[in-house]
Amino acid sequence: MVIGVIYAILFWVATFVIVLGIANKIRIYWKTPAPLKIPTTPAPVTRGGVVIRMMTEVFLFKSLFRSNKLLWILGFVFHYSMLVIVLRHFRYILDPVWGVIDFIQPFGKYAGFIFILALLGLLARRYFIDRVRYITAPSDRAMLGLLIFIGFSGLMMQFTSHTDIVMVKAFFRGLIHFNWQPLPADAPLLIHLTLVLILMFIFPISKLLHAPGIFFSPSRNQVDNPREKRHLAPWAAKLEKQDKLYLDELD
Repeated sequence: MVIGVIYAILFWVATFVIVLGIANKIRIYWKTPAPLKIPTTPAPVTRGGVVIRMMTEVFLFKSLFRSNKLLWILGFVFHYSMLVIVLRHFRYILDPVWGVIDFIQPFGKYAGFIFILALLGLLARRYFIDRVRYITAPSDRAMLGLLIFIGFSGLMMQFTSHTDIVMVKAFFRGLIHFNWQPLPADAPLLIHLTLVLILMFIFPISKLLHAPGIFFSPSRNQVDNPREKRHLAPWAAKLEKQDKLYLDELD
């Protein structure tokens, strides 16, 4: 029971950190001025076109596909295998389990192998491609290594050292209802959860938190209509108004 209490507290704190950290990052993006009209051409000339363009970036990584096919393949496989794995883990907090979550269980079981292979490819890229190795920081390798070990420890529990998933589900369901439940003291499980906690704590301050940025990128979220409509940032409009009042006073 002591282990369950310790991990329950850690998961509550980690959830608070990751939610607050992501919210703060979005706040920073939101407040960052975009004074220039700089959509990357060819760019859409309507707001609906911008939405379609943004969706192709978010779901298909369109600009990455155009610039680097190897990175696109590895990134695409990594993100979508991770999505399947994350959705599969929803069975530990849902009761009853949704039909779609139940449907992907067999696929999620083997998505872990694809997840690790994609990460190994991304890691190898940072070692064997000169121009990528030159700009690679130790933290970049550390993040990839952390994700690899999370995937590996998860596969260990799935195929070699099984744990009591009924107790695990009771534990995480208890977190939702603030009702502490015991946690199995299996080494692979505790290693897996510890690595996940580390990821949750460092996620808001690492390069892994890049997803919200695409929605605030002026090269992607702007309509290409500089001739039809003047682009003026709110803070610039305020300054312009102050200058106009000042000139009126001089007159």
